[in-house]
Amino acid sequence: MKKILPSLLFIMLLLQAISCEKDDICVDGDTPLLVIGFFDATDETMAKEVPSLRIKEVILDSNINTIADRSSALDSIGVPLRINEVSTQFAFIMDSADDADTGEETGNIDTLTINYEVRENFVSKACGFVANFDNISVTLPANAANWIQNITVEQETVENSQNIHVKIFH
Repeated sequence: MKKILPSLLFIMLLLQAISCEKDDICVDGDTPLLVIGFFDATDETMAKEVPSLRIKEVILDSNINTIADRSSALDSIGVPLRINEVSTQFAFIMDSADDADTGEETGNIDTLTINYEVRENFVSKACGFVANFDNISVTLPANAANWIQNITVEQETVENSQNIHVKIFH
């Protein structure tokens, strides 16, 4: 009996160690950003930076935090889409500045509406679900003062933030 008890205890500990799940670490569990590239309207193959760019999420009336505010050295950006809605509106402000007297926003403001379908994707037990976006479309109201001259959707599905999904020509 004295020999069986330690052997039985060892087997029970071994079975418990085998049956336990390992702790998962979530490595790729982030909802991807919509990547927008800026290009020259006259030479559509050339990337072109937007001077003093500010992007505001219209409904929340807040600057997005995925880029430095009033950046001038960016030819592509990633913007977060709202996962609890089917569209997100952004004000893209070129030459953004604050008026010295009133403190109000100055610059050329174009408001884009991005429409999409939200698709939840199970990543893993540790990460849970992430949102992916399908059937991306972008609209810009026609206006003679628009600094954005054309928009093309390169990829209608957003499953990662590695590629440009939308091209803006200015």
